Amino acid sequence: MGLITVAGALALASGAAGASEAGYTRYVIGDLAAPTPAKVAPGLLLAGGGEWDSDAFRWFVAQAGHGHIVVLRASGAGDAGDEFMHSIGGVTSVETFVFDDRKAASDPAVLAAVAKADGVYIAGGDQARYVRFWQGTPLATALDRLAASGHPIGGTSAGLAILGAHVYGAMDGGSATSGPALRDPLGEGVTMVEDFLHLPRMDHVVTDTHFTRRDRLGRLIAFVAKTRATTADKAAVGLGVDEGASLIVDGAGKARLKGPAGTYAWLVQPVGAPGAKPGQPLDWPAIKVTGIGPDSVLDLGTLAVTAPAFAGTASVKQGKLAGVPYPADAGWSLAIHGGAGAAPRGETTPAEDASYRAGLKAALAAGSAVLKAGGSSLDAVEAAVRVMEDDPQFNAGRGAVFDAEGKNQLDAAIMDGSTGEAGAVAALTTTKNPIRAARAVMEHSRHVLLAGAGADQFAREQGIEQVDPKYFFTQKRWNDYLEWKKEHVSALSPRVLDATPRPEHRYGTVGAVARDVHGHLAAATSTGGLTGKRWGRIGDSPLIGAGTYAIDGNCAVSATGTGEYFIRQSAGRQVCDRIAWRDEKVGEAAQDTIDEIAEIGGDGGLIAMDRDGHVGFALNTAGMFRGSISSKQAPEVAIYADEKPVHP
Repeated sequence: MGLITVAGALALASGAAGASEAGYTRYVIGDLAAPTPAKVAPGLLLAGGGEWDSDAFRWFVAQAGHGHIVVLRASGAGDAGDEFMHSIGGVTSVETFVFDDRKAASDPAVLAAVAKADGVYIAGGDQARYVRFWQGTPLATALDRLAASGHPIGGTSAGLAILGAHVYGAMDGGSATSGPALRDPLGEGVTMVEDFLHLPRMDHVVTDTHFTRRDRLGRLIAFVAKTRATTADKAAVGLGVDEGASLIVDGAGKARLKGPAGTYAWLVQPVGAPGAKPGQPLDWPAIKVTGIGPDSVLDLGTLAVTAPAFAGTASVKQGKLAGVPYPADAGWSLAIHGGAGAAPRGETTPAEDASYRAGLKAALAAGSAVLKAGGSSLDAVEAAVRVMEDDPQFNAGRGAVFDAEGKNQLDAAIMDGSTGEAGAVAALTTTKNPIRAARAVMEHSRHVLLAGAGADQFAREQGIEQVDPKYFFTQKRWNDYLEWKKEHVSALSPRVLDATPRPEHRYGTVGAVARDVHGHLAAATSTGGLTGKRWGRIGDSPLIGAGTYAIDGNCAVSATGTGEYFIRQSAGRQVCDRIAWRDEKVGEAAQDTIDEIAEIGGDGGLIAMDRDGHVGFALNTAGMFRGSISSKQAPEVAIYADEKPVHP
């Protein structure tokens, strides 16, 4: 039998847009009348979303006796049937019901199909629709009965989210993220649903999906906290599954992982009751986290894990998660820059060359020390940038260039890819480390960018070290300023650059991008700007999306160059958009962005890192001070444009 569509696919009911007459659309592929070829066995397929793992889905088909699969979903069409029939193979038929109304959950044809199914698979989408359409209906009862009678049930993404005894329903129309959920686990954004499905071995489990890729450990802990705090189940635990991976659970409750290398399932077992009150951040001092890898076996009856991939005890204090264990093979990566526009070979003395390289290596050492210890990418980029701010060789912090009035004005920005939060400062004059002030803006204010005297005042109020403006003075920068002043030219004139006697710091911004062992990205940038700048000029460095940008699952960027052109091209965001929408590799995306900047008259460079920690360096100047290090690569630094690229 070919693919067919029946049951009022085009009809509308009650005038509701998108509602069919029957409340569902039905698709069939294969032969519904053929006998089931083999014995049916119980099981659960807990898929984390994304691409199907072929081994896991073939196991599910085998548990269903290679017979008749019913697919249930609340959006989409019949493509899952094609996937089962043609990509996975070994099935007799696939019958798909796409729900658009709650009444379909009482429809005799739907209930009959589920009752005689050899296995039921619940697709992804929006779990809130499943809750609204199915909770308390004959369909929910039919699913419970099917599982209890020894038939396999599977789900992916939203379909997995509803398989636990306690369900995060996303009932507010959004999707909870880890940071806000931990800051208020009993709040309205953590919409837990009780008494939905009652599947074997899932009595105390809260599930979550797309786990590492979307940084969901924090929110899963919040889900468990709310469950323990508001229900009678004081033994609730969390079970997260990485995107692309699946847990296959046999009839005895033994769960094994299937999926690509580097994917895991995560068992979250907090100790005791959560310190949770409405409107307040979570405190929970001991949360056991166990990684389930390809050699592990999880017993859902006892929650014991044999041969865990990793294990440890995390904690949450005032809504902040710390001490999370991670796989031994988890990779981290760090890249830095100390500004573009370096002089051609031969114009820098050997001693200066060696000193610059030592400064870059010191920054790499500081950032990598954080990452090696399992620290966050955010802490790593701040640590690396602070080293360069304190190094008078670089145009950031101590050693910044002078503006037209002979003063130092400092800009910085930082962005956390795991949350999308960012902070920036501009025109600081007394704050020792501008990058610390930028982070404080992100974490301790509702703003993104503060400038001038107000930014310094904010930094003081946050306890960030202040210095006399003389701290930033260096004779080399003062000589550059005096040479510029002789020319009496506008800060926007190209002659400013020609007048600077030290061409190795035409664009002396510093920056860092990093990926930590948990897969989170971050970016940070700091600068003293242009020699002789006037009128409160601010470049791209403190502007999110221009000189600084980071978003998990995509990329992180820090730029250096003629800021006006980087702003006009939205350079940081452009690199990430090229990766996301054009499927460009990180090096290609970085270079194409620099080429776009060059086309409108700008020059400089940038560093970029993709979600897997691969680095791209791009520049259209004689050089860029740069370096990289990773869990798989020793530190490497470079200055000149013709040096061998450094890549983790």
